[in-house]
Amino acid sequence: MRTNTVKRDLKAGKASIGTWLSLGSVIASRFMARAGFAWLTVDVEHSLVSWETACHMLASIADAGCVALARVPANRHDHIKRALDNGAMGIVVPMVNSREEAEAAVAAAKYPPRGTRSVGGTVHALNFGTDAATYYRRADEELLIVLQCEHIRAVERAEEIFSVPGIDVIFVGPNDLAWSMRDASGQFPSPEATEQVMQQILAACRKYGVAPGVHCMNVEEARSRIAQGWQFIAVTSELKMMLDGAAEVTKALLGDGSVQRSSIY
Repeated sequence: MRTNTVKRDLKAGKASIGTWLSLGSVIASRFMARAGFAWLTVDVEHSLVSWETACHMLASIADAGCVALARVPANRHDHIKRALDNGAMGIVVPMVNSREEAEAAVAAAKYPPRGTRSVGGTVHALNFGTDAATYYRRADEELLIVLQCEHIRAVERAEEIFSVPGIDVIFVGPNDLAWSMRDASGQFPSPEATEQVMQQILAACRKYGVAPGVHCMNVEEARSRIAQGWQFIAVTSELKMMLDGAAEVTKALLGDGSVQRSSIY
């Protein structure tokens, strides 16, 4: 059975670089899987991606030798089971704000006696290059479990959440985290306040032996976070990369006045 190289690298303390796929394009995923990233996450939460499309995208990523992950729409047993049964080599679970929610996410991803995942599906073993019997026996060891810390409530409960056994990565969603930290007037926190919270998360990850992860807007930010000790690094998305490339062309040929910079990830 194919080993999950991202899981191994993170356990060894290494940084692992990937990006988000939000366009719902199987063709784009085939090309992105050959671009050199360690992993790609198919976003089924904030995109138009259907489960059928996600299945084909995950297959195209895995067949290229890249680790195929899926961000599920919500922390629900059926979503997690369906993502894994359709070939995800790991899951990214959004908005985990309590120990109970963390325990439920981990349990949904693991077979009994470690968890509550039911036995079924037809294509999960293909992405690991094995047969179903081997997959059922070894999946718990190879699947990457990424829980998102994207609300200040999760930071306040970091000790109880991050200490849940079975978590591989705590992944920060900076946009949602900043929005959750706004005051009554809607004012966003200062960069210093936000960075202080980021360092709290990093320290808690180190304390409990889980890999810290964060979504970065550009290469410079990614380098800075790696230097701080962050490991699971998402750099923008295939859509943002496409728009940035297009903006460079139009800037060069038409000037800054015609360029509309995107603020999306």
